[in-house]
Amino acid sequence: MNGYQARTEMKKERIRKAALELFNKWGVEKVSLAQIAKHAEVSPVTIYNYFGTKPQLVRHVIITMLEEAWQQRIVLLQSNLPFHEKIEKMFFSTTEMAENVAPELLEPLLSNDPEIVTAVENIYRKYEPELISFIESGRDEGYVNPGVSSETILLYFTILKEVSAKIKRFDGSEEAARQTRELMEIVFYGFLVKPSC
Repeated sequence: MNGYQARTEMKKERIRKAALELFNKWGVEKVSLAQIAKHAEVSPVTIYNYFGTKPQLVRHVIITMLEEAWQQRIVLLQSNLPFHEKIEKMFFSTTEMAENVAPELLEPLLSNDPEIVTAVENIYRKYEPELISFIESGRDEGYVNPGVSSETILLYFTILKEVSAKIKRFDGSEEAARQTRELMEIVFYGFLVKPSC
């Protein structure tokens, strides 16, 4: 990458960070491209040249946020932590993201926006081999039920994602955050109490 390309990427990153910060603080609707430009120390024309319109910038911020979240998960899955700690941290990091990101940025993930849907599918496909490898390592360590295939576990995750997309749990309220944590608890631990012997 030459000096011009490096400067361009640095500007794009400043714009993304500024947009995310302002969207989280004030909400997507209340933030203008001019405010983002000022915060990122670039001109509004620069934002338009790199990202297009405000809705296009919002999509780009969301897709970048998802990509970075998956990259963090993969680093976690490749770490030396015990299997059960990895899976717990992976599931509960989703809850933390829902609690710490403006609801307006999460709503497009629950919509049928074709660009967002395609991006989510592409990101998932990109990291699917890592997830399968992780599930298999858990099976080898005795944590994952040997009678359930990796493909079925991935299908379960997909079903859970689709079901959660139909319930509006990302509205920023304490009740929504509690329900999100409880849903993740059920995914990880189940909802039945072990009978006492």
